[in-house]
Amino acid sequence: MSIGLTGGIGAGKSSVARLLAERGAVVVDADVLAREVVAPGTPGLAEVVDAFGVHILGADGAVDRPALGRVVFADPDARARLNAIVHPRVREAAASRAAAAAPGSVVVHDIPLLVENDLGPDHHLVLVVGASQQVRLERLERDRGMGPDDARARMAAQAEDSERRRVADMWVDNTGTVEATAAQVERLWSQRIMPYAENLLAGRRAERGALVLATGPGEPRPWAVQAETVLERLRRVGGAAIQTAHHVGSTAVPGLVAKDVLDLQIGVADLEVADELASVLAVAGFPGLPGAWSDSPKADDRGETGSRESEPGARWEKRFHANADPCRAVNVHVRVAGGPGWRFALMFRDWLRADSSARQEYARVKEELAQQWETTAGYAEAKEPWFDRAWPRMREWASATGWTPPPSSR
Repeated sequence: MSIGLTGGIGAGKSSVARLLAERGAVVVDADVLAREVVAPGTPGLAEVVDAFGVHILGADGAVDRPALGRVVFADPDARARLNAIVHPRVREAAASRAAAAAPGSVVVHDIPLLVENDLGPDHHLVLVVGASQQVRLERLERDRGMGPDDARARMAAQAEDSERRRVADMWVDNTGTVEATAAQVERLWSQRIMPYAENLLAGRRAERGALVLATGPGEPRPWAVQAETVLERLRRVGGAAIQTAHHVGSTAVPGLVAKDVLDLQIGVADLEVADELASVLAVAGFPGLPGAWSDSPKADDRGETGSRESEPGARWEKRFHANADPCRAVNVHVRVAGGPGWRFALMFRDWLRADSSARQEYARVKEELAQQWETTAGYAEAKEPWFDRAWPRMREWASATGWTPPPSSR
């Protein structure tokens, strides 16, 4: 299991890394690796000297990090040149360390610039350590001997906490006491990280809670933001095999009551590709559920049910995956891109977004059925007759508006 650990300079990320290590995590520290890949005698150091000159070296021939820092933190172009030299070497070294970890390990990648370099989707979870700006300034001046201007420049060169919150699956507030921080880490370790790691190793979906409807989890990570984070992870692990990736279902319709479950749709060329993706998705934290999965067919524009096997996706078959994370329920529907089930999911979502009366009607149906059913399976099946009745109206709306499936990123 891979966790990306990050936080602004002075937030106390290293302290949280130590607490995780005490609980059994294998910590791969990008800062340590960054020093190793430019150590004396390495090709990395030779490139750095070529780019910035010998004046960034100390008397011992090693990088004078404060001197180099004064150059790159004041100049974005210089910082980009340094990153181009160091980051690929650090990624290679980190991958080697992670690969050497025992099966079932929790590997924590301590990455200061995880957000800035868009590395969040490379991990099962992102853990951000935060602290107030004033506390961070005080720590940098007290513990690292930085002047106020230098400390502020270092902080300004990094992402803001608002950007980190958008990608954070877990947040540790390290403003208070050591004991308070340790208590937060312990809760995350016992309630989320270890159950997730165990589910991942066993290849099983996390258990789901009771059927409850809500209108959203609120800021700073509403459903749309959470969905896009997961979709980017799926795109990254699936590569070219994933032709489209969308947020669908009720959580994709602003203001609509829904179960706190993200429904995501992946479009692939055919179900053979979907089967080839199954192991990749499982490793990424989305094991496939056994059985024959399909959507209920709806009559097409010619009044047919779309049951002819000669048409792509005509039988509305799909593959179904769900996530191993006990604290973020996700359903992944893998359908043939352009097939009727794929089109229905997108058309239904967009119709509800556009038609307030249909949205309100569906909300009433959902709330009534939620009172009658305790299980998600029974609740989902009970909604099918309403979908059948709504289908002609959906088609009329799509025809009248000239609706077409949206691009993959929407």
